[in-house]
Amino acid sequence: MQTIEKQDPRFFYGYVIVVLVFVVMLLSWGIFLSFGVFFEPMLEEFGWTRAMTSGAYSIAFLVMGPFGLGVGRLTDRYGPRVVISGCGLLLGTGLLLMTRISALWQLYLVYGVIIGIGMSATWVPANSIVPRWFVKRRGLMTGIVLNGNGMGTLIIPPIAGWLIATYGWRLAYGVTGMAAFVLIILAAQFLKAEPAKVGQLPYGADNEAESVVMNNGGYSLKEAIHTMQLWLLSGVSFCLWLVIGVIMVHIVIHATGMGMPASSATRILVLIGGASIVGRAAMGGFSDMIGNRKALMLSFAIMAASIVWLMISGNSWMLYLFGIVFGFSYGSLSPLVSPAVAELFGLSSHGAIFAVTFLWGTIGEAIGPFVAGWIFDLTSSYQGAFLICLAISVMGVILSSILGPIRRCSAG
Repeated sequence: MQTIEKQDPRFFYGYVIVVLVFVVMLLSWGIFLSFGVFFEPMLEEFGWTRAMTSGAYSIAFLVMGPFGLGVGRLTDRYGPRVVISGCGLLLGTGLLLMTRISALWQLYLVYGVIIGIGMSATWVPANSIVPRWFVKRRGLMTGIVLNGNGMGTLIIPPIAGWLIATYGWRLAYGVTGMAAFVLIILAAQFLKAEPAKVGQLPYGADNEAESVVMNNGGYSLKEAIHTMQLWLLSGVSFCLWLVIGVIMVHIVIHATGMGMPASSATRILVLIGGASIVGRAAMGGFSDMIGNRKALMLSFAIMAASIVWLMISGNSWMLYLFGIVFGFSYGSLSPLVSPAVAELFGLSSHGAIFAVTFLWGTIGEAIGPFVAGWIFDLTSSYQGAFLICLAISVMGVILSSILGPIRRCSAG
């Protein structure tokens, strides 16, 4: 049996893990959440409705959820290297196939199914690996890892927009597909499932016995399913991702419909991405001090306020301000669910339990964009969709306020 020695903090491999997963998140989610930039060029070429085109994004999330459950179990059993390598393979292949689509069913198959399966292998492993490496700074490090999502939204949509304007949307998908294929698979080869694999302890664990208990103790998935807390966290995830889906898919085309040039409307996504970086860094560390429940409530309240502002926004600077406030709130919320799972249920089945919350998040994100497109097709306005987003944000505050510690007798 390998002896684990207390590591020299200067050489703690957990920080390498954080950087690698950050890169994976930047590429995968930065590309995936650029769908709104590709939205209008595809509408113009094919003449599809907004609901029809949004359907591909919705199908991707419907696929992500069920596959995410399997990915969670695979991550617990085999570690993140194999799982994230599969992500790079499928995501890259799907994006390259996007250069060849010519019918709606092909869009649904490629973007909805192939890319959806690939994306299921990013969020769950990324959120599951960090708690195994950090006892202290868990919220902060989760926030940094998920900032890859925000940084990707900051960097990739402008690049995709430039590629589309210069070379067309098909070549833009080809370039991003090659980047995802090569770089994600390369980064995955250096991932380690837990500190014991390199003879180290988790950051903040004082001894080997504490490390073993931390990684092997806690609830099984079967036990967690019988607790109210898992379903409250799943509801929180549903609320969060439904609102994110509506905004990320429709905000650019909403802004262009108000008269903004496409290049200016794309800057809203950039602002959302940039502000989400600040939100994750700020709330990730702040949640370590005030607790996940209060952090969730505060972040949902900020999100609700941003939606109210969006509904009265009538010009560019108001939409830019919306992007900043909404981005901060969504960035604040995204790193809170995984540490909450670790805190409530332990780490022995963290990947599988977190995958349940992710499943409900994907259902929300699948429903949101499609319903928003359908409402616009019926009313020629997004106001009804934004009102739903406001109600869902308030529901997130309520669910978060109910969340509390588990009484062990409630499980089983």
